[in-house]
Amino acid sequence: MTPALNNKTYLPRLIAWEITRSCTLNCRHCRAAARRGPYTGELDTGECRRVLESLPPLGEPIVILTGGEPMLREDIYELARYGTDLGLRMVMAPCGLMLTEESCRRLIDSGIRRISLSVDGADAASHDAFRGMEGAFEGVMRGMRAAKKAGLEFQVNTTVTKHNVAELPAIFDLALRMGAVSFHPFLLVPTGRGGELADQQLPPSEYERVLHWIYEQRGAEGMRVKPTCAPHYYRILRQRERAEGRAVKPGTHGLDAMTKGCLGGQGFAFLSHVGTAQICGFLDVPAGDIRDVDYDFGRIWKESKLYAAVRNVDGYGGRCGICEYRKVCGGCRARAYATSGDYLAEEPFCTYQPRGRGRD
Repeated sequence: MTPALNNKTYLPRLIAWEITRSCTLNCRHCRAAARRGPYTGELDTGECRRVLESLPPLGEPIVILTGGEPMLREDIYELARYGTDLGLRMVMAPCGLMLTEESCRRLIDSGIRRISLSVDGADAASHDAFRGMEGAFEGVMRGMRAAKKAGLEFQVNTTVTKHNVAELPAIFDLALRMGAVSFHPFLLVPTGRGGELADQQLPPSEYERVLHWIYEQRGAEGMRVKPTCAPHYYRILRQRERAEGRAVKPGTHGLDAMTKGCLGGQGFAFLSHVGTAQICGFLDVPAGDIRDVDYDFGRIWKESKLYAAVRNVDGYGGRCGICEYRKVCGGCRARAYATSGDYLAEEPFCTYQPRGRGRD
């Protein structure tokens, strides 16, 4: 059993649960290559309840009900309510096309505190091409309006590729106008159908430029901006703040000072539609099977050799293992695996040349 490394106790702050893989869309970047389904072997209602019951002792993590399209599950409101009654903070990542004012109110009544909606283009032509469905853009806009009217908080997620990188400012402005509370740009990880988009990944120099642009949007009109699958943003944050004579502290930088780049297996976990645990949805390497541990996710979290390996940042290969920012960045383990076949290898899309094993 390996509950901690270097006297540090690790707790899952966020668990993304692919409650179903069935989906209404056919997105070009989908890590799961999801389709309408149905999929065999998905956890049933009783099994899902048992998983939820195992989570409060782990520090009451935030549970993200995702998919596929989580709203395709007939028991989705029941499961959200059950998790809420257990004291868990329940949020959801729907596609948006099934959202109405009535369904948003049902989500609120079931305890859902926030939803995330993906916008991958600044207009219908761009977004629909990426999402693989005509009308997807108008559908997610309707979903935002319904959420706003019902009083359901929402954030906007954007997968950044060569396809839409020039549209980022316009997508950000759109999120502001629609009333999103936060903007989460995701830097593409080439897994699932996303593997077919490897040529759409930003080159390292452009990746770096985009992360600097994201840094410059911090606090714009009260909007929280949080990049995902872009761990070296937290190195850039510290470099920029240091250059301006400021230290990154919780009192002035909030959550940005208390989190790090890759949280996979350290503060974040992923559970698939059939109960396979991973460090994240993009690293398709199993950490354990929920059915093999009597639906007790805590056993996997504490005993998995995969989780133990990624927690040991000093054991990473290449530049990541010697970088002075390794404890606040860590590199993307999924991107390293997709590129080299080794999830402990160095982050392939980072331009920074470390100075050695100092500590930031």
